[in-house]
Amino acid sequence: MGPSVLPTWLQPRYRKNVYLFIYYLVQFCGHSWILTNMTARFFSFGKDSMVDTFYAIGLVMRVCQSISLLELLHIYIGIESNHLFPRFLQLTERVVILFGVITSQEEIQEKYVVCVLFIFWNLLDMVRYTYSMLSVIGISYAVLTWLSQTLWMPIYPLCVLAEAFTIYQSLPYFESFGANSTMLPLDISTCFPYVLKLYLLVLFIGMYFTYSHLYTERKDVLRVISAKPKKM
Repeated sequence: MGPSVLPTWLQPRYRKNVYLFIYYLVQFCGHSWILTNMTARFFSFGKDSMVDTFYAIGLVMRVCQSISLLELLHIYIGIESNHLFPRFLQLTERVVILFGVITSQEEIQEKYVVCVLFIFWNLLDMVRYTYSMLSVIGISYAVLTWLSQTLWMPIYPLCVLAEAFTIYQSLPYFESFGANSTMLPLDISTCFPYVLKLYLLVLFIGMYFTYSHLYTERKDVLRVISAKPKKM
């Protein structure tokens, strides 16, 4: 008898692709729900809906961002092809802003900038996870590829500016009554404004490295796409 061949569904590569597809699908559904909910609320309630954006979709947003930390593990063990440090910088930005600033300080949750920031984040993630989900199963569209490699160019710097503005608006609250923060212990709340001021500098330095990496990645991907026959 010849050597036994594993069924397709038991082969490591197939299992990896199934896992990644499910992961990207879950993230796509989460971010799509957030963006759809925000859009429907805006058309129903107008600018008033922006004030309580966090109360309406904050839980799902926190879940999606928490799950996204798995991407660092994906890259580390090699099931997702990406560079670890740029992805680490991107995820750190969101964790600090979402959990350290917005979630921990109720006064910030009602600011318009939170709604704007969530729109930017979810636009980028919806396109990125759609592209990644289809790529895993071997489906590629030139338009979607171009969009996923281009949309971040105007939006990512706007994200960083919105994140910086969120930190700037939070500083007076942390400085005046940081002990009343809902998620931070007293000793951390006392020094947290100084940490945030330092992080503002780190934020823009990190943007330079992330932007450079994404731009290089964009050139490589679009070069490969342009060398292939166009598919619609």
